[in-house]
Amino acid sequence: MTKPADFPPPFRAADYIAAPSDPPEERIEVGVLIVGAGPAGLACAIRLGQLLEDAPELRERLGEVPVAILEKGKQAGSHLLSGAVVNPRALRRLFKGRKRLDEMPFYGPVEHESVYFLTKQNALRIPAPPTMKNEGNYVASLSRLGRWLAERAEEAGVMLLPETAAEKLLISDGRARGVRTGDKGSGRDGQPLGNFEPGSDLIAKVTVLGEGTQGHLTGVALDRFGLAGENPQVWALGVKEVWKVARPLGRVIHTMGWPLRPSAKFREFGGSFIYPMGEDMLTLGMVVGLDYRDVELSVHDLLQELKTHPLVRKLLEGGERVEWGAKTIPEGGFLALPKQLHAPGLLICGDGAGLVNVPALKGIHYAIESGALAAEAAFASLQRGQTPATPGALSSYDDALKRSFVWKDLYEVRNMRPAFGRGFVLGGALAGAMTASKGRFPRRDLELERDADVDLIRTDRAKSYPAPDGKLTFDKLSSVFGSGNKTRDDQPNHIVIRRDVAEDVAHLWERMCPAQVYEATETGVDVTPSNSKGDAPPDTYRCQARERNCDVAVTRASRSRDSVVKAALVRIRTGARHGYETVT
Repeated sequence: MTKPADFPPPFRAADYIAAPSDPPEERIEVGVLIVGAGPAGLACAIRLGQLLEDAPELRERLGEVPVAILEKGKQAGSHLLSGAVVNPRALRRLFKGRKRLDEMPFYGPVEHESVYFLTKQNALRIPAPPTMKNEGNYVASLSRLGRWLAERAEEAGVMLLPETAAEKLLISDGRARGVRTGDKGSGRDGQPLGNFEPGSDLIAKVTVLGEGTQGHLTGVALDRFGLAGENPQVWALGVKEVWKVARPLGRVIHTMGWPLRPSAKFREFGGSFIYPMGEDMLTLGMVVGLDYRDVELSVHDLLQELKTHPLVRKLLEGGERVEWGAKTIPEGGFLALPKQLHAPGLLICGDGAGLVNVPALKGIHYAIESGALAAEAAFASLQRGQTPATPGALSSYDDALKRSFVWKDLYEVRNMRPAFGRGFVLGGALAGAMTASKGRFPRRDLELERDADVDLIRTDRAKSYPAPDGKLTFDKLSSVFGSGNKTRDDQPNHIVIRRDVAEDVAHLWERMCPAQVYEATETGVDVTPSNSKGDAPPDTYRCQARERNCDVAVTRASRSRDSVVKAALVRIRTGARHGYETVT
């Protein structure tokens, strides 16, 4: 049988690691450099600002820019799609004595919630599993929260550098030295245009990677410093829409079951969420693990199908879709964590570290907490007599994380995700036992299987997807327009993907990509793939990339199914694990 792993892309981690190359006088030096202005990176910046308030001598030693954040979006929050339920625990700690919850940009606490098991026409309300209860949590727009956190960071003296992508991780003498930013103003083939600006070396005493899901610098750092854990990371793809509605929702809704198939044969793990956003808005989305087997499955089209269910259709009646987006989510949890989250001069936090609790559908507060703990470790390593460049100097970060609620929460649910590889019924029964025992069952941990190692099958699943009507259901291209994705027609193509792939793999990628970037086209037995030399083997398909739908991506895809899908929230990035310029 065909596996995606049989067709790895021509990606070399070494291409994204370099020593500083700018002349010393042209290098931009900062104290602590944070890559990614998502919840983890912003929390790290804010906490550092707080600590430096009481350490003026250290602030002065760190130079003109003690703390800087690189953000490839136009502003913080640009890549964060509205709609989330947030556990406020980490925010309370971060702003203790400084900000109250009612001063934060929440829509309000979760007052009511429902969980349904769906069939095609019916909805059976079931008790909320303990891991999914949201009492005490708050509904938020994640993009709005990101902008608010960025304002707090700038108030603390942090320099935010938007529209600046980190392209390479700078390493010399066995330690991280910072990053090199990407060139700006290049044409389709990499040629300099009239507004060309070369990238720069940003040198830092400590570099914190808060890139989010699939950050390519995080990936190369794990490889270069030997930080990867025993289990591979596994992923899910989420597609989300924001609607303006005629009636307020007033509760948080989660569903399981239809339109996913419960049989272990299909390995379809996931569900949907519907969250209120004030009186006249709601967000709904579908999340599916990328270890599914059917090449005809499309998460975007599953979401469109979900909206035809009587329960969901009624909520959207008289409404209008206003936004669309997608992202990948790390689902491996505790079992897939790196064995170490620090290296000389380097810290990794947030989704890039895999700090997501899949059964609880939570990760934002873990990102915030890990960012704050990374700040505290960086601050300690910069004291007189200390140096963050020496091995173990930043190990206090790992120690603090292991003592935190983040570690405890993830440990208790560590075996739930692999359990559902055995189908919905058996997986649900095992998850119940794991919940009741607080993670003591089973005695021996289960193992994760790479998404790309799953054998593919083909069904007629696509026949049941509803035709787009432009009112309730939508095609992929109009959805990309709804994402607000604005890409130059002549921007360089950063997609790195193998083009000569088997028919099933080509069609898998075409269906899977929510932005319709890939098109499988039969070209016969003599296909010359554009990303490698020589002829394609017989019985191969060429996968053509519609680059305008993709807002810059580079693949590192040999390890997982998302070798062809990198979608970062509102602005879709279809590419791969460790995708280029990622953020979450």
